[in-house]
Amino acid sequence: MEPEKNKSKKKKILPIILALIIIASATFGISKYIYSQHHEDTDDAQIDSDISPVLARVSGYVNEIRFEDNQHVNKGDTLIKLDDRDLQIKVQQAEAALANAAANVPFIKSNVTTAQANQATSKSAIDAAKVRVWKATQDFSRYQNLIADKSVTQQQFDAVKAEKDAAEAALETTIKQQQVSGAQIQSAQQMISVANSTLQQRQADVDYAKLQLSYATIIAPATGLASKKNVQQGQLVNAGSPLLSIVSDSNIYVIANFKETQLTRMKEGLSVEIKTDAFPGEKIEGTVYRFSAATGAKFSLLPPDNATGNFVKVIQRVPVKIKLNANKEIVSRLRPGMSVRVSVKLD
Repeated sequence: MEPEKNKSKKKKILPIILALIIIASATFGISKYIYSQHHEDTDDAQIDSDISPVLARVSGYVNEIRFEDNQHVNKGDTLIKLDDRDLQIKVQQAEAALANAAANVPFIKSNVTTAQANQATSKSAIDAAKVRVWKATQDFSRYQNLIADKSVTQQQFDAVKAEKDAAEAALETTIKQQQVSGAQIQSAQQMISVANSTLQQRQADVDYAKLQLSYATIIAPATGLASKKNVQQGQLVNAGSPLLSIVSDSNIYVIANFKETQLTRMKEGLSVEIKTDAFPGEKIEGTVYRFSAATGAKFSLLPPDNATGNFVKVIQRVPVKIKLNANKEIVSRLRPGMSVRVSVKLD
């Protein structure tokens, strides 16, 4: 009898269990459906931040390193000092060339003054030569009338004519001298322009040499954690060599790669719930901030080309930037590259 009772009990329990399973499945399915109508989720997301590479801008040996790996630094802090003795010599050479160019300018200006004085002298000589020509011309006219009357000798007439020709030649010579003086003034003024240009060039050389000297002191371009240290004391670094990176610890955000089919109702300003793999108990609030200008595939090294004829449709993903609305304590524990799961609450 007992086996029959057990069988009857099982027959009664089995429908109840099936009913409970059906109810639980339906409840789960309905809740998931309702959730999917108001949320878009993805686990293709990670913490990101601004990373500033620090490069050497001049070559030199490392004299001093003033930071440790993963140390917090502020913008403008001195991180590395290079041996700058050769750069200081270049500054001195540029300053010496500048002093020489500056000293040359007054000398060239004095040439203009001299040429102007010569031109004034030439003008006075022209006035005197004109008077001499006028007197010689008057004498020649009188003697020309007297020679016709035989009142003067031929020798006297020839002497007056020679004086007139000499005066005219002297006038022509002084006029040419004045023209030469004018050309000298123009040339001297042009030399002043050249000297001023040279002075500006030498000043630019000094500024450039000082700029190169300043590059021997490598400073932090941003505030954050100095990481990926790639320099040692006494090392010879070349211009353009990467020395370290500074990871911003204040501008932490999330980059979530949503499928293109998930963007239909998504827009900027929507609230986001973020769960990190590293801290599963922490729920972080965020806000949709910006959508990428292109899909991730378009920014890849070898973007797909669908014009080859071998087209296979693949759902693309679009990076979405999400700002965090968390307190500083939680943000300070996050690191770029950490995996997260995000859920965007749709309107």
